[in-house]
Amino acid sequence: MRLQISKTKNAASLYIVESTYDGRTGKRSNKVVKKLGTLAELSKTHEDPVAYGKALASKMTEEEKTRKQRVVVTYDPSSQISKDNDILFNGGYLFLQQIYYALGLDRICGKIASFYKFQYDLNDILRTLVYGRILFPESKAATYEDAKKLLEAPGFEPHDIYRALEVLARENDRIQRELYQNSKKLLKRNDRILYYDCTNFFFEMEKEEGLKQYGLSKEHRPNPIVQLGLFMDADGIPLAFSLHPGNTNEQVTLKPLELQIIKDFGKARFVVCTDAGLASQANRQFNNIWGRAFITTQSIRKMKAFQKAWALSPDGWKLPGQKTTFNLDQVRNDPGAQEVYGDKTFYKERWFNEGGLEQRFIVTFSLKYKAYMENLRTKQLSRAAKMLESGSVDRKRPTDPARFVEQLFFDGEGMICEQSVCYLNKDRIQEEALYDGFYCSATNLEDEAELILKVNRRRWEIEESFRILKSEFKARPVYLSRDDRITAHFMTCFLALYIFRILEKKTDERFTCEDLTRTLREMRFLEIPKEGFIPAYKRSDLTDALHEAFGFYTDYEIIKLADMRKIIRQSKKS
Repeated sequence: MRLQISKTKNAASLYIVESTYDGRTGKRSNKVVKKLGTLAELSKTHEDPVAYGKALASKMTEEEKTRKQRVVVTYDPSSQISKDNDILFNGGYLFLQQIYYALGLDRICGKIASFYKFQYDLNDILRTLVYGRILFPESKAATYEDAKKLLEAPGFEPHDIYRALEVLARENDRIQRELYQNSKKLLKRNDRILYYDCTNFFFEMEKEEGLKQYGLSKEHRPNPIVQLGLFMDADGIPLAFSLHPGNTNEQVTLKPLELQIIKDFGKARFVVCTDAGLASQANRQFNNIWGRAFITTQSIRKMKAFQKAWALSPDGWKLPGQKTTFNLDQVRNDPGAQEVYGDKTFYKERWFNEGGLEQRFIVTFSLKYKAYMENLRTKQLSRAAKMLESGSVDRKRPTDPARFVEQLFFDGEGMICEQSVCYLNKDRIQEEALYDGFYCSATNLEDEAELILKVNRRRWEIEESFRILKSEFKARPVYLSRDDRITAHFMTCFLALYIFRILEKKTDERFTCEDLTRTLREMRFLEIPKEGFIPAYKRSDLTDALHEAFGFYTDYEIIKLADMRKIIRQSKKS
């Protein structure tokens, strides 16, 4: 490698270049290995920029020679391997670690540690729990054991974990606040629009206590649950979370966390996007002041009679970008409509004043969505018919097929008695069919309808975040009993999701969640004592993308000890 100076009219730039030779064509060429900067820039930090550049080129040449030296390892077929000695280690965590340190979580832990007198390394414990939630989601004790198989073994004792959980719970607000501020230095936060939703997690125990309360379980389990509310930004990156007892009405969870964001994050003007379950009048009113706004799903069935009549009326429908109005009856009755309008979405909009709140309803209709709802109901009716045949009608939630089944008690002469007969309620079926293809959003914004609908459609990402927490990260069932440890558990789950979402962005969202987690878990290295590590994983487009995005490479035939130590240090640069 050598120093090359490229001069232009305005400046002289210094580069480290490497000469390459193509044996097939016989041609030589130069490849830029590192751009050092201009002479003017380098003069501010180096007395002699040219001498600095030459010395650096010489050093990089020697390092390259050392790296390219072949390694010869001998094995004795008559010698047994050492007992109780691990030789296979996971290195996939290094990519997570680079994000962890870039977010300044090590510095946050250091600041928290300065307030207490504990002896353990809080950062070591937190990062182990966060990596473990992604790589080997298990109990805290099992996480500790599995962490011994990372390239860097934990430097704490198992009992330290539970002590640290108590501290993490007390510092929950601080961690979320400082993490948000640090994240803005790492990436541009698209936090003008915030998505909010709730879910719950069940416990493997029956006793109600503190956060653990019986409530409406998403999994329909007869266990105590805890309610988790989550805010994420418009890019799908988590922003803040809160915990509530399992018997809490989810509608009242929005305002407290919003106030926390306004107070701790210094944000006052944003648009909150929620689903219909969180669209109470009180929440809309709260987001109609101080420069905030809302976009929420509006149930057409729950509209007032005159609003519903307007929403379902066939007149006055438009297509985005067109001034022509359409009659939906004509569209639905047109034999060729599917071909012409199958991928189109019609809409109509109108402002309403309710209780002093001016809000705009944007109703949409899609033939594709209509066909989907019809097909879904057909399948549900088939299941309802099987319920009638079996005599077992069990309705657990409003959307169950059993909603179409009506049970009538009679004695043959019109008198009520204990005998009953079940049948499909055709009136209910016809009533549901009225709403096929329709969808409604409510907002207090005056932006173009198409933009409002586009924002509202992205709510699926927060649902996906919940799925990742529950399925990939196995955040439930929860086995902890104390509220502070439960809070800390979900703090580590929140941080894992935070880091994982950034990982997805860094790989351009080209790979599925399942592919990413599986690949990170399988990135193992075989230790060659005193020599280095041999990659024991399959190189793929995904591993190439990870290495390219993070700037270090672990896919050589062998990685020397010094090079692996360098990679580990690089992954910890804040």
